Amino acid sequence: MKHFLHALFFLFGIAGSLGAFEIPAESSQIIVGRADGWNATHVTLSIHEREPGGPWKGVGPDWTGRLGKNGLVWGRGLHPVPAGAKMKVEGDRRAPAGVFDLGGAWGYAPSIRKAPSLSYIQVTSRDLWFEDVNSPLYNQYLRLNHEPRTTEEKKAQMKQGDHAHSLKLFIAHNAYPRIQPGAGSSIFFHIWRNGGNATTFGCTTMSEENLKRLIATIDPARRPVYALLPKAEYEQYRAAWKLP
Repeated sequence: MKHFLHALFFLFGIAGSLGAFEIPAESSQIIVGRADGWNATHVTLSIHEREPGGPWKGVGPDWTGRLGKNGLVWGRGLHPVPAGAKMKVEGDRRAPAGVFDLGGAWGYAPSIRKAPSLSYIQVTSRDLWFEDVNSPLYNQYLRLNHEPRTTEEKKAQMKQGDHAHSLKLFIAHNAYPRIQPGAGSSIFFHIWRNGGNATTFGCTTMSEENLKRLIATIDPARRPVYALLPKAEYEQYRAAWKLP
């Protein structure tokens, strides 16, 4: 029997205009990613927290990460998108820009250091994530009650013996219940390859140490979000969106 974990994804509606949108009032944790431009493959990451009605304050030092081979492009998350803007599509090797809720964590280890309310699933050979744009399960997770049998099931296995994916945190781009086929799938924070010398297909990667620190810091009770933008756009929307 297959079962879905849609409850992992804390998704809300998109605001109607760029000026009207702001970070949700109930969000008191935010991961900020700033890149030099739309074609940049490096990103500076930081965590910020706030008390109700108070200003954002940085938590710990900034750190570096890697993005898609072709940089960034507008993604589908909480934020509005400028009229006529180019959007992420499957296979473009660009990281989705904007503001996104976070889902649960997945990994190979039996347990990890995390907030009690953060869902964690130890990945087995029966845990799948679909990236096939023609699949009715596109950009969705499921667990089988049997070992994968079909080519589709085997291709979608989350556990492929790849250390870079041995720990990951879901970034809710193009996520349930508003999935658009072909708009990009399987976007995560995960461990970088080759000591940070490799780009990604659209995920945000970092050292294993920094990923573990990130996952241990976020608390779903504080509705953490991820804001990833080029520096110019970050400054453009900073005040209106109430970014740190």
